[in-house]
Amino acid sequence: MPSPNDIKRGTVINHEGQLWVVVSFQRVSPGKGGSFVRTKLKSLANGKVVDNNFKAAETLTFEDVSYKKMQFIFGDEHTLTFMDGQSFEQVSIGIDVIGEDEKYLKEGLDVTVVMHGETAIAMELPGKIVYEIAQSDPAVKGDTASGNVQKDATADNGLKLRVPIFIKEGDKVNINTETGEYVERVSK
Repeated sequence: MPSPNDIKRGTVINHEGQLWVVVSFQRVSPGKGGSFVRTKLKSLANGKVVDNNFKAAETLTFEDVSYKKMQFIFGDEHTLTFMDGQSFEQVSIGIDVIGEDEKYLKEGLDVTVVMHGETAIAMELPGKIVYEIAQSDPAVKGDTASGNVQKDATADNGLKLRVPIFIKEGDKVNINTETGEYVERVSK
């Protein structure tokens, strides 16, 4: 049986009836007491991140998962459907599993789908995604007096975001999917 000493970044473990991916870990050997592994785990079910310590003597259940590059094709009120570009195989994931990341999806977006056997259990977004600005208020003369000024905008998929005042409708921008913040304007 695997022990906490076998943990590596990206390892998927079955802990308390849920699948978790190890985001970070640190082996600790205190002067007193037994050694342990301090981990930061991300739930594949809902994306929640928790800190957990495993004693070196514990046994863990490691899960075999595969990661497939797939393309988002459509969604309804309950599920989101993705397609493998090579085999044209389609899988669906519940919106409740995707959570907040759903707002970043747009038709044709390439994502990584986490597969446990034949079941899709999670989706990972790219770090940055390019969107076209569909709606934004025009800049008003004098707005720049206070420095880094931003305005509300709406992306082509309906995502609401804050962008610098020089961004116009039709501009393409990079958005960080971890923070939801504007990164840069993309050259045409």
